[in-house]
Amino acid sequence: MRYILLFFIFFSSFSGMSQVRNQQFKAWLDSAYKHSIPLITVSEMKDLAKENVFILDAREGEEYDVSHIKNAMHTGYFWFDMRKLYDIPKDAFIVLYCTSGTRAEKIGEKLERAGYKNVYNLYGGIVEWINEGQPVYKTNGVQTSEIHTYNAELAQWVERGAKVH
Repeated sequence: MRYILLFFIFFSSFSGMSQVRNQQFKAWLDSAYKHSIPLITVSEMKDLAKENVFILDAREGEEYDVSHIKNAMHTGYFWFDMRKLYDIPKDAFIVLYCTSGTRAEKIGEKLERAGYKNVYNLYGGIVEWINEGQPVYKTNGVQTSEIHTYNAELAQWVERGAKVH
């Protein structure tokens, strides 16, 4: 009985720490975003996966290679080239993501200026995606637990997976 009580106390404190960290991450995101692009949650995006949606990864190549959301098209950030998107109709549903959503938001602004109408930013980026237990894949299509966190500051928000930066 004593061990059960200790386990419950440990699990409760761990769960409580996770909730605090999650609240801190959301507060950080709210201050980091300009809120210029509509946000979409992980659960909303999962529902869209059944529809015709274009998922764009606005991270750099080495980040994308470590892991990305299945069927995501790599666009990059520093070397973003609008010409890669010419085949995407202007009225298509587009979801952008990066590590946290800040770079994706800036690429989303460029897409809107170029005439794209249904552009969304994945709230919390790939960090939130993996924290919600969603799968990520290497370039060769193999599922992985690794997540490129861009830097140590963003790595602190990752609760699941193996951090790479």
